Amino acid sequence: MSTPAFLERHSAIVSGILLIFFFFFMGTADAYEERHATREILANGITLLHAERTALPIITVVVVIKGGSILESPEKAGLSNLVADLLNEGTTTRSASDISEAIEFVGGSLHASGGADFVTVSLSVLKKDIDLGLDLLSDIILNPAFKAQEIERQKNIMKNSIIQQNEEPGIVASKAFLKEVFGSHPYGWPVIGTVNSIDAITREDIIAFHKSTYVPNNAIVTVAGDIDHKMVRRLLDNYFSGWKQKAARLPSLPVPEPFDGPRVVKIQKDITQANIIFGHLGIKISNPDYYAVSVMNFILGGGGFSSRLMDIIRDTKGLSYDVHSIFSSQKYGGNFHITLQTKNRSADTAIDIILSELKRIRTYPVLDKELNDAKSYLTGSFPLRIDSNSKMARYLTAVEYYGLGLDYASTYKKRIDAVSKDDVLRVAKKYLNTKNYVLVIVAHIEEAALTDR
Repeated sequence: MSTPAFLERHSAIVSGILLIFFFFFMGTADAYEERHATREILANGITLLHAERTALPIITVVVVIKGGSILESPEKAGLSNLVADLLNEGTTTRSASDISEAIEFVGGSLHASGGADFVTVSLSVLKKDIDLGLDLLSDIILNPAFKAQEIERQKNIMKNSIIQQNEEPGIVASKAFLKEVFGSHPYGWPVIGTVNSIDAITREDIIAFHKSTYVPNNAIVTVAGDIDHKMVRRLLDNYFSGWKQKAARLPSLPVPEPFDGPRVVKIQKDITQANIIFGHLGIKISNPDYYAVSVMNFILGGGGFSSRLMDIIRDTKGLSYDVHSIFSSQKYGGNFHITLQTKNRSADTAIDIILSELKRIRTYPVLDKELNDAKSYLTGSFPLRIDSNSKMARYLTAVEYYGLGLDYASTYKKRIDAVSKDDVLRVAKKYLNTKNYVLVIVAHIEEAALTDR
């Protein structure tokens, strides 16, 4: 797993849902969802979003349960993810093989995954098989068996995965980075947990978490595909009417604490490529400056081959195959990070360039062409973000979860278009920090010969 992929899962939007990348690159040429998506609260508290799309006879259903690893204690880290992984492992009336065989027989998919902010359960089936699909989906959400042998088997799988991750330099760097940036905040520990925290989770913990969190008034259900609203309501009434509303367990989280001075973490591994992560606390997606930050970051390092960091570090200096920057925005906070891999002996040079480019974008206005290119890409790429039922369902789910409103696409375009060079300079000075940062280097430290910072 690459460094960026790990960060997406463990600090963002992630959770099987790549919301960070989605929102960062999102723009619009057509406010599709304003004309076609509907929103309502059902009698049992479910928030229902629906978008009818008739191009293909396929239906996607995404169920989000609010509250992922943000509801855990560090001693039981991984609990939410473990509960999600166990949903497909048997219900009170179906075995794990019954579930997998039934969905595979009709060529559909049924997956559950945990994340930092929420749990996601997704279904995709042909229109003719929607009854079977929703029968399975509702069964695994409402009636998981949590059998002791399945719990132990899944815990062993997770622990083995954690052990393997600890051998991956990029993942080691990511874990260290999040821990330093977020400290004791839940965003600071991995969604998957640790070997010790997984061992500490009991069946009683699992049942209690499911009982307190998997409630309809804590759920968003999004349906996209070849199905009209009347049928959606009939099916949900049929398969989820027994899901009774009750008080939901809601997180009460502190704001991640800022820190003073650089925090440099050097981790020794006998490798030829240094894995580097530079960053600090970021912003929430609800921040009014989010739009200007998106444009600024695209120019700095989020725009692929169009970005400054890629131009100088890869194209001009030949130090790395890939380098990019991300503002990872979550419900209760976010982080900014730059990631790259380079030869051990060039690690110090690459870090110097990162700091130099941060100072440059904080000091001088960006070029007109840079600004226009960034805005054009961000506002023009939206159709690719909703070109399938799955993407549309995940988009609407994210819009709802983050409280952005169904008119977000058109609002986003207007706000991106309104960003000026002065705005870019202002947010660069405000949200990029060249003094109070975290720098993680996983490398052959002696060979890297890093400068003290």
